[in-house]
Amino acid sequence: MSRCHQPTSTAAFASIQQATAHLERVVLKVLEQYPDGLTVGETCARADYPRYSLQPRFTALKDRRAIRDTGLRRPNVSGRNAIVWRACHHDRREAQA
Repeated sequence: MSRCHQPTSTAAFASIQQATAHLERVVLKVLEQYPDGLTVGETCARADYPRYSLQPRFTALKDRRAIRDTGLRRPNVSGRNAIVWRACHHDRREAQA
């Protein structure tokens, strides 16, 4: 029997997919409230989630073109410049206006 097809592996994968989808919805919901965009840290603070939970979701959402880099940078808690992210639906709304 292949290791990839064991029932426990399949169940674990399904559970991870559900959690991932939920966290992506959290990120999008917060970014939708801030048309000017937020950094990862700002998003985590507003959503009340730890950075390690939401950080990977930004890459996935960017790859799906649900969010984009605004080109702006703001200092994060360590003082380094962080990308300001924006939900892409704001761009579509502005283009239609």
